[in-house]
Amino acid sequence: MSVLAISIATVALAEIGDKTQLLSLLLASRYRKPVPIILAIFFATILNHAVAAWLGVVVADYLTEEVLRWVLIVSFAVMAVWVLIPDKLDDEESVSNRGPFVASFIAFFIAEIGDKTQVATTVLGAQNAEALTMVIIGTTIGMLLANVPVVLLGHKAANALPLNVVRYVTAGLFAVLAIGTFFMR
Repeated sequence: MSVLAISIATVALAEIGDKTQLLSLLLASRYRKPVPIILAIFFATILNHAVAAWLGVVVADYLTEEVLRWVLIVSFAVMAVWVLIPDKLDDEESVSNRGPFVASFIAFFIAEIGDKTQVATTVLGAQNAEALTMVIIGTTIGMLLANVPVVLLGHKAANALPLNVVRYVTAGLFAVLAIGTFFMR
């Protein structure tokens, strides 16, 4: 599988039911202006994931390929468990009165710091230093695939999604990725 496809799938799966998806719903229901919110998500993700992927490359210089492989396996396994834990928006991630784009950009960038999708981007950057641009593009596409529908559907999507089922399916997919990576050589 290509670096781009792995990056898209990893982040799209990790983002399902994540706090930034809840934030997207909150922003959409508050501002009701999807275009500036989607643009803010795009730019905040590019900036955040570029830094995360670059840090992964820096860390990768100090680790062997086998260690990086095991970091990827363990990170997929940890994410399989992590997605089962529901996220809640923290008070510091509340929306400001600065308008939809600025408020969404700031809130989304802050919400991504230390998030599982940022961790995944760091690991993918470490694993694929030669294709760093593809990692950043893929993780950004994955983020948009998971959040744009939430923004567009707004409050209706929150009521229609069986979030617990989605979490279990996502956890299962991460477990499959961990097992698949274990057997890849």
